[in-house]
Amino acid sequence: MKTISASKIKEKVSDLCIKANLFLPLDVLKLLKNARRRETSQSARSALDAIITNAAVARRQKLAICQDTGLPVVFLELGQDLRIRGSLKQAIYQGVESGYRRGYLRESVVTDPVSRGKPVYRGAVIHTEIVKGNRLKITLMPKGFGCENKSQLVMLSPTAGVNQIKEFIVGAVRKAGADACPPYIIGVGIGGTADYACLLAKIALLGRRTRSSRLEKELLKGINRLKIGPMGMGGKTTALTVVVESAPTHIAGLPVAVNISCHALRRASTVL
Repeated sequence: MKTISASKIKEKVSDLCIKANLFLPLDVLKLLKNARRRETSQSARSALDAIITNAAVARRQKLAICQDTGLPVVFLELGQDLRIRGSLKQAIYQGVESGYRRGYLRESVVTDPVSRGKPVYRGAVIHTEIVKGNRLKITLMPKGFGCENKSQLVMLSPTAGVNQIKEFIVGAVRKAGADACPPYIIGVGIGGTADYACLLAKIALLGRRTRSSRLEKELLKGINRLKIGPMGMGGKTTALTVVVESAPTHIAGLPVAVNISCHALRRASTVL
């Protein structure tokens, strides 16, 4: 059985915190550039130009893409034939604190959600999936709360049709308006339980799939008809893409969750 030390995991998580906050993923940058080519509104083009330039400056000068450096969400794919020497959870927490300090990234986390208190570097949300093999894949997504605050969940009747599902999702984006810094990437989770639908919606933002379903294409078209546009400037591009993840659910329910990401969808991965 292969063994990985907690100290190695801490080191990699620290590096991922910096990489994710400084370098916009190439697939997201490509979507932004494609949207710029299609856009006909001058104000929308100007907004997209500023967004693309911002990403280039961040990459070149090693600066954070956004001042909101987010709450780190960590996705683990843990091989069942792998042993961790030391505390996996503490390694991630310590790696986050190290990375945010090394990268001079903003302290955006409060440890007590009720009393609040002084923001700190440490803190992360961890999701673990057990998979085959003896490797550990770590994906870190710093989630800013301008967009996270626009998350929505509905427990629809099992008799609800596709149109009701689409109305809820498009309505969630309409309600968000320009507050969460469009153009958006929209993650949707359908099925499971209430909590799992919300997780699926966030997993949808990881960019694991490249081919769009008919529902995803229809949702993208409906959302872009809202004409909120880049940074609320109007135009063709309110969302860059929509990704739907689904899971089996109970005969008496139909959970649907929406997780919105701003144009700065930051994520970075490594495999140990």
